[in-house]
Amino acid sequence: MKSSSSSLGGVRSSLLLIFLGILFVSAPDSAVAFNSASAFVQNIVYSNRIAVFSKSYCPYSLRAKRIFSELNEQPFIVELDHRGNAHHCCYLLSFSIKISMKYVHMLLMILISLVYWDTDDGSQIQDVLLDLVGHRTVPQVFVNGKHIGGSDDLKIAVSSGQLQKLLDKNQ
Repeated sequence: MKSSSSSLGGVRSSLLLIFLGILFVSAPDSAVAFNSASAFVQNIVYSNRIAVFSKSYCPYSLRAKRIFSELNEQPFIVELDHRGNAHHCCYLLSFSIKISMKYVHMLLMILISLVYWDTDDGSQIQDVLLDLVGHRTVPQVFVNGKHIGGSDDLKIAVSSGQLQKLLDKNQ
């Protein structure tokens, strides 16, 4: 049986890791690769069979997601209007110290007022997409690292058979 002082030490260590993680991830001038919008986009595009950069309220994004649903495909979706460092920090910390997301969120709510907090990188991601594909509109769809385009382009790729060829390429 663990002593109460050793479990208290574990809690203190976890709190310290969370606090340091927040400071590290949310530093405004940080040049850390996982905090870079460009690195994030590249990672999403090349690490997922299907990637969709979307906004939850956009009818064209909804149509693209519906097309994949009808094809029984599950794309990795980045909702640009639901992004913020708090969410990234929660996932990073929960994996690194293996504690429940519920507790990470509760602790972050307590600590959030102590640090500078950039709440939205969706616009930065759209700037990266503009540089990468020439558009900052949503949705932007990628299949096996290849840019398909927006909702209309996806619909054309489905009807022409191009999408299925790309999906079959890496199976």
